[in-house]
Amino acid sequence: MRTEVQDRPMWLPLAAMLVAAALALWLLMRPELLSGLPMFLRMPAIGLGVWTLGAAFMQPLGLEFRRHWLRRATAPPVSLVALAAFVLLVVIRAFWLA
Repeated sequence: MRTEVQDRPMWLPLAAMLVAAALALWLLMRPELLSGLPMFLRMPAIGLGVWTLGAAFMQPLGLEFRRHWLRRATAPPVSLVALAAFVLLVVIRAFWLA
């Protein structure tokens, strides 16, 4: 009989999902935070946002990729660092526009 041991706390993916949901709602209310950037900065910012928000919603649902490099890119700690970077980008942009 095999038992799986969780190596990370359960609250971590849920907290990441709540942060991602709040950030997604904030960007829906204020899209100029990303759309006001020049094109050469906007496209990487949108790509980073899609990756981090998608990874934050995948983890609590128990979804995983089959390929090793995709699984590693969407699992903590890589996804949490990317989420923190995207949150920092949006917060700095909000203070810049305020």
